Amino acid sequence: MTDILLIQPPVRDFYLTSKRTIPYGLTCIASSAQKAGFSVEIFDGLATSKSHKLQIPEEMAYLNEYYGKEDISPFALFNSFKHFGYSFEHIGKQAAKTGAFLVGISSLFTPYAEYALMTAEAVKAYHPGCKIVFGGHHPTTLYNEVMKNTAVDFIIRGEGEESLPLLAAAIKENKSPDSVPGIVYRKQDGNLYADNPALIDDLDKQPLPAISLLKHNFYKRGKMASAVVSASRGCPMKCSYCSIGGLPYQKYRQRSVESVIKELDINISGHKAAFIDFEDENLSLDKKWFTALLCELKSRFAGSELELRAMNGLLPISLDEEMVCLMKESGFKTLNLSLGSSSSEQLKRFKRPDVRKAFDKILLIAEKYNLKTVGYIIAGAPHQTPKDSVSDLLYLAERRVLAGVSIFYPSPGSADFEQCKNLAILPEKYSLMRSSAFPLSHTTGRKQAVTILRLGRILNFMKSLIDSGYEIPEPGPFAEEEIKDGNRTETGIKLLKWFLFDGKIRGVNKEGGVYEHSICDKTAGLFTEKINKAGLKGC
Repeated sequence: MTDILLIQPPVRDFYLTSKRTIPYGLTCIASSAQKAGFSVEIFDGLATSKSHKLQIPEEMAYLNEYYGKEDISPFALFNSFKHFGYSFEHIGKQAAKTGAFLVGISSLFTPYAEYALMTAEAVKAYHPGCKIVFGGHHPTTLYNEVMKNTAVDFIIRGEGEESLPLLAAAIKENKSPDSVPGIVYRKQDGNLYADNPALIDDLDKQPLPAISLLKHNFYKRGKMASAVVSASRGCPMKCSYCSIGGLPYQKYRQRSVESVIKELDINISGHKAAFIDFEDENLSLDKKWFTALLCELKSRFAGSELELRAMNGLLPISLDEEMVCLMKESGFKTLNLSLGSSSSEQLKRFKRPDVRKAFDKILLIAEKYNLKTVGYIIAGAPHQTPKDSVSDLLYLAERRVLAGVSIFYPSPGSADFEQCKNLAILPEKYSLMRSSAFPLSHTTGRKQAVTILRLGRILNFMKSLIDSGYEIPEPGPFAEEEIKDGNRTETGIKLLKWFLFDGKIRGVNKEGGVYEHSICDKTAGLFTEKINKAGLKGC
């Protein structure tokens, strides 16, 4: 029998990046519960290759215009809405088998909140005697909404490492949980008791994550075992779209270099992890600390096949040549750089520093040290125009960098979420607050946002042609023909030739039939008008 079961729920979406689904937070909570003397299991509802197609939900029916046809071309977006992971029924049955008296369910992201609730309902159906506690960003911010579901007994707001063992002890001893930091529960009169979010002051006092509880064979990048590490929490910046810096309780804290290295050593030596992603919001912000970490990484793991990444993005103004050189020597092969936008007005709206000069400087340094780069921009935010987003793409076109286009979504707890609420442009359902659903229709409409995302694919294809030694094709009129027996690159070259001529973005089905995607012609025209005049560079 197990005391505590921690569950990462399955999700439903158009795509899933499996290497970014490692339930790191659950391993941190599990280790604290084990230290307190409880037996713990983790069930990752996503740790399976199983998926099956579903009908696009009714509230997303408008997406059929953009995703309704299959596309095997390099310009494809999505086609099928899928359930990724185990079934809710299977998870409920597995929970019952453990006999756990406390089941913790992670609910990190608002658009996936309903799947966490469906998981709770399945667990209660098969294991009615257990108590269920929710944790994660969504219930921390919107606890009133979550507690409307009677399958949820408790919520721990904020950081749960210290709180969950205290809650487990209170349940086991039949005591009131009101002294548990961050706790939310229903009082006898039906009203909610809700504490302020819990915060851990000294991260080094926490035991290292219980990664031995994970299904390591599943988390791979290609053939390499992968892992994630968080060397800090919080963020001192106040970007309008981000809920981390916007939360008053979530102050910025760093772990000691020694603690981070110990955790990395367990992953690398013990579990043969060869790809490590730092999940920090701002890994390189403290130069002295980051330099010390890189020097220790270089010393400890020199000569290994280790690849390091910071996929949440690095702030260009926090980097310099010394740091980039050390990153290269430590195992970084790619720099994920956060640009935000090339528009000074949009940067002001985002409450972000203007990093363009630093961005260009770091791109040159990265090229010197043979590091790949990705530059991230946000499109479709409140008051952001399609013209500015196309300008961002053209800005990236002229630089040796892969274009990372992120479609804006409103995150509860962020300043932009409140702005969207005040503008009455929030989607009607939480499930729509995801990039793949193009959640807003404001100064950038949905069709324009779809077009911008496809233009990003086209731009990166053009960059890949340059890097592979191909010539960018001359614009030419569309020929009524099927595309058969051509490889993906040859197919893309044909489609690109026609696009540069008439601004139509086309797709190709499995039979070789060519068709036009639904796009905003004006937005595509802004791109085709200038892309040939831009000093296009590869990656």
